[in-house]
Amino acid sequence: MQPGRSESCHGCGADLRVCLNCASYDPRFAHQCRDRRADPVGEKAVANFCEYFELAKREFAPEKPDTSRESAARDELRKLFGD
Repeated sequence: MQPGRSESCHGCGADLRVCLNCASYDPRFAHQCRDRRADPVGEKAVANFCEYFELAKREFAPEKPDTSRESAARDELRKLFGD
């Protein structure tokens, strides 16, 4: 079932029918959309009227804590400067 234009997430209130949730969304393509028939959309995170919208099927994966060297260095700087 595809979400309607005015449907939103029950938990956070974010719009569901947005380019970022579409199966055709791809930041590497022109206008970030693989579907050439679709009109360009300016705001990808806001509900729109695209007739080619298809909800992307993704598996939820919680964010992992950042354990990179860069993150560790930033933490050390924060401690050093008292932030």
